[in-house]
Parts: sequence; structure tokens; C-alpha cells
Amino acid sequence: MRNQSVVEGVSFGVADGVGGWVESGVDPALFSQALMYHAHRYSRNAWAGEPEIDPTMDYEEREQIEGWEMTPYECLDLAYGGVLREKYVQAGSSTACIISLNASSGILRSANLGDSGFSIVRGNALIHRQPSQTHFFNCPKQLTKLPPNTGRKFARACVDSPSEADTFKVKLRDGDIVVAYTDGFSDNVFTSEMLTICSLVARAGASEQQQVQIMADRMVEYARLCMKSKTRVSPFEREASREGMYFRGGKSDDVTVIVALIRETS
Repeated sequence: MRNQSVVEGVSFGVADGVGGWVESGVDPALFSQALMYHAHRYSRNAWAGEPEIDPTMDYEEREQIEGWEMTPYECLDLAYGGVLREKYVQAGSSTACIISLNASSGILRSANLGDSGFSIVRGNALIHRQPSQTHFFNCPKQLTKLPPNTGRKFARACVDSPSEADTFKVKLRDGDIVVAYTDGFSDNVFTSEMLTICSLVARAGASEQQQVQIMADRMVEYARLCMKSKTRVSPFEREASREGMYFRGGKSDDVTVIVALIRETS
């Protein structure tokens, strides 16, 4: 996100390519990578929130202020359009979670489609956990690009719209921790375990910049350990049981985690 003279902010997000496309000879990573590329391309020229224009400025001066307010939903919609026009991405699907932080107002905004998501930690408590969006168990809502003019039908492909993304807005406080992740994390690590990792790292005494990196590293490492265990009950196993299905232990999947620490400065 490009910083402006009157407001600063940052945008970040995660996208998880749907692996089922491998069966059709499509690299599932290309769609998600292109989606985040275009999200970055659009967001870097936009505000992280509504521009704060000095009311004493005359009209000509106001016109010279660059940028515009772009919500995470608008960013997701524009990025999806970019992927649909991307000639190097023939087909694919992806979940997506995009978050913006307005450093002037302290407002977090988000748009989430599918089973990637984020949590907000305040102190030792969870104050928000983004719910997953699914069509049915283990089938998340997803943005999709179908192959052009192949004549083939893709009955298993889910084609969802950015307009179906859940949006969220909240004012953050000093010390809040925002954790964004793909389902490879949330399917294997319980919320209580994520809170414990945050607490243990915060008490370790490293610099704040080091802390957020260590938190992200520890979460990824722990998720990988959990997904290999067949004796430990996982969140995915519990959800499968609720649906009347048998699944034991952790679920093997890609894992991406981003951690942000909020600090109020004078």
C-alpha cells in the first residue's frame, strides 16, 4: 500500500488455490498468485481508508490529492477481473481474504470469500474469528476461471462472485494482533493453541518486529506438526464428525500465515 501525506495504511491478504484443478492439468497455484498480484497492483495506488482532506484547502488544492478510498471488497473485485483478463492464467480457483488497516483511524476492513480467514487477538482473548464460507463440507466458496472454448464441462467447478464475500469492519486498539491464514492452518490448529503461541512469543522478550515474524513461523511449524499426527484430534476431524463423516488426525494442506501487530503512536 502506498503511503500518502495525509493518511497511511497497509493492505495484506492470503489466497489459497483449489488443488482439485490438478486433475485437469491446471497448476492451482497460478490463479491464487495472479489474484494477489493484481490485488497488490490495485491497492498500492489507493487509500487504506477514506482520505482526510483539510477543509481549509481550496478546491484546486483538494483536486491535487491523489488516491481514492478502496475497500477490501473493491480490491478483491478488481483483482478478480484482472485474473479473468490474465492470458497466462488459463483456469483455476481460489479462496481469498483481503484486509486493510487505516493507520489514521485505526479501522480494519476485510473481505473474505471461502475458508481462508483471519482472527483478531486482544490481550489473551479472541475478539473476532472470521467464519468460513462453504457450499458443503470441505468445499469452500471460491473465485473461478474456467478454461476458454474447450468444449469440456467442469461439473465440479464452483463459480462464485466477489459480491458473495463477507465484509467486516472494526476499530482496533493498541496491542491488537491480526492473524490471517489459509485453511491449512485453521483446519489443524485450534483457536486456544493460536492464543497460546501469541502469548508465549510475546513474553519471550524479542523486539516487536521479531515477535510477529516468530509468531507466524511458530504457527506454520505447529500446523505442519499437527497435520502429520493421526492420534491428535484436529479441528478438521471435529468438523467432519459433525457432518457424519469419519476422518482421523490432521489434514495435509498448504499453510500460509501473516501476523500484524497494531501499535498506536503519537
